[in-house]
Amino acid sequence: MEEYKIPAQTRIGHVHLKVSDLQKSLDFYSGLLGFEKMMLYGDQAAFISAGGYHHHIGLNTWQSKGASPAPEYAPGLYHTAILYPERKDLAVILQRLIDAKYHITGASDHGVSEAIYLNDPDNNGVELYWDRPEDQWPRDANGQFTMFTRRLDIEGLLGLLK
Repeated sequence: MEEYKIPAQTRIGHVHLKVSDLQKSLDFYSGLLGFEKMMLYGDQAAFISAGGYHHHIGLNTWQSKGASPAPEYAPGLYHTAILYPERKDLAVILQRLIDAKYHITGASDHGVSEAIYLNDPDNNGVELYWDRPEDQWPRDANGQFTMFTRRLDIEGLLGLLK
């Protein structure tokens, strides 16, 4: 079979999550993170977005209402990554999390990006991040970009808000 490469312009359009409590998930994704409610499907599902898109995240209780979170050490979604357009936008959401006293599970500088990690009410991993411009990505001697995990400069990030 001939090798196939997906078109470079392809993007992940949305993620659809099974949740145990729709309102708790809406409180997190819309109330805390700021996603807009685009459509409610009764009390069973919601479709939310950034900027009026039909939906970036679907939330439903069709097979999961009242259920416990999936086991940590089982196959499944590791995290949903939410890409912010600017570094300052990441600083704004970090400050919102701090002000809300929301538990942050990690924060990293990956060279190509900076990221904040947390869990939603169903213990689904969530990464909030921004990408550095490609010309700032670290590269090896052959010009290939390299990634790493280092401490995020939280003070520098929050300093953008002053």
